[in-house]
Amino acid sequence: MLARYYGRPVSRAVKIRGDVVALALLVAAIAVGFGFGIRLYGSKHFPGAPDTFGEWPILGQWAPHIGIGTPLSIMVAIAVVAWGPSLASRLSWRKALLLAYVTSVAWIVSLALIDGWQPGIAEQLTSPDEYLKEVPGITDIGVFLRTFSSRILDFQPDSWTTHVSGHPPGATLVFVWLDHLGLSGGGWAGILCILVGALTAVAVPVAVAALGKPELAKATLPFIVLFPGAVWLGTSADAMFAGVTATGIALLALRTKLSALAGGLLLGFGAFLSYGLALMAVVALVVCAVTRSWRTLVLGALAACAVMAVFAWAGFWWFDGYHLVVERYYQGIANDRPYWYWVWANLACLALVIGPAVAAGLPRAWRYPLVAAAIVVILMADISGLSKSEVERIWLPFAVWLAPAAGFLPGTRRWWLVAQAGTALMVNHLLLTNW
Repeated sequence: MLARYYGRPVSRAVKIRGDVVALALLVAAIAVGFGFGIRLYGSKHFPGAPDTFGEWPILGQWAPHIGIGTPLSIMVAIAVVAWGPSLASRLSWRKALLLAYVTSVAWIVSLALIDGWQPGIAEQLTSPDEYLKEVPGITDIGVFLRTFSSRILDFQPDSWTTHVSGHPPGATLVFVWLDHLGLSGGGWAGILCILVGALTAVAVPVAVAALGKPELAKATLPFIVLFPGAVWLGTSADAMFAGVTATGIALLALRTKLSALAGGLLLGFGAFLSYGLALMAVVALVVCAVTRSWRTLVLGALAACAVMAVFAWAGFWWFDGYHLVVERYYQGIANDRPYWYWVWANLACLALVIGPAVAAGLPRAWRYPLVAAAIVVILMADISGLSKSEVERIWLPFAVWLAPAAGFLPGTRRWWLVAQAGTALMVNHLLLTNW
């Protein structure tokens, strides 16, 4: 039944092999990066880093290893491959979603534990460039918001750290609030990011089902659970960004007054987690257009504008921050990353995030509205030049919306699930990823 959607037939003989194209992109990115000396690596570009650390093209250190998470992640993968598709089709919808969330958390945590608890989870957000370094110094949230923009640019005594300056203040505020609740340190911050990031395993299928494709939603469940991007969902702040915005889109898709307002609030706050998440407005518009629910659009937009109004009233104007962060972006390492290379090498990084199954499904699924919206958003982010490298984490909020493409694959999909799990396991065992 998935051979037709919105009245358009999908050819059984799709000539383009998306998985082969993805592999070719990855091989080309590695070959050009190494062969032409384009990739950045070692202490010259990353102070204190060994020569094995750099752009592969994903950012990390070449360090084949195993850990306590190795048997755990393999067991989770085997369980999902063996029973995931049948459970997704047999269980009631609510039970299937609950199981998907729990299994997604298990998959993310087990992958992170391949590196160990400290480097894999507890220390990921505590480096000198991360958010938690600034948290102890933020004692007055009002002052923090009013003075935030003045500290974005680099090369001044009180410049924010890289990640704080590179994002709107909402991202840092989350960790400040967590600290105020008594949940201080990298361990709690990492757990928060994982728990929120795993919401993507619920939100994406919910949105697909709400748009009238319950069979596609069930087919998507095991693939969104074994999403290779789980490598970076545990642990990066972008995992939290993905969970927040995905939940916002799912709430809009439900089309009730309350869910529209809640979805708008989450998407509005998402724009204050990362400037790039303003692009999620494209996905939101597509959802409203497909459902023809203009009430949802109006209520969601009003709620999102209310979030912007609150931040403006508190002293931070989003557009000022955006213009300053563009300048800050080119004050740093981005200035050494050539646009002509990363405009396509980014897509090679994305291939490792989405995995071969999603890549293979894209030629069949590119007209499906949610997938099409994600493709448009990713291309907009790519062309902007503000996402050169590191997109394996930066594009997580966009990449999860490509996952339904795997549901368009014909025949049995178990081997595709094996390929998805294998991609994540390979990356996590060969590299110490930076997030």
